[in-house]
Amino acid sequence: MKEKNFVWRDRRRTIFGLPLSFTVYTLTEEKLLIDSGFLSTKQEEIKLYRMMDLTLKRSLLQRIFGVGTIHVCSADKTSPEFDIRDIKKPFEVKEQISKMIEEQRDKKRISGREYFGVDDDDEHFIH
Repeated sequence: MKEKNFVWRDRRRTIFGLPLSFTVYTLTEEKLLIDSGFLSTKQEEIKLYRMMDLTLKRSLLQRIFGVGTIHVCSADKTSPEFDIRDIKKPFEVKEQISKMIEEQRDKKRISGREYFGVDDDDEHFIH
């Protein structure tokens, strides 16, 4: 199923940076969708406010072909770590996702309690 209102969409790139795979990344205002497969398909959905850390990785071949991989650590139980692999303009996409994560956290008034398992009566919690 395709998301109609997306901010960014790209297909995982393969050899020479060509979009010849069956993995599609779709970024909406609130979530990242990862659609994969051809005959048997799977869609992962990760809420942006649950993403904790983004790391850009680029091998020599990725730099040559203008692609990169964003490694994501999240508080999502089914996808605690995943990669947005071999995408074009990886630095710009990482910065865009990072900005949107902060916007979603502000909008939903999410604090660090959700990510670190801090109890309500913990006196050492830092806001």
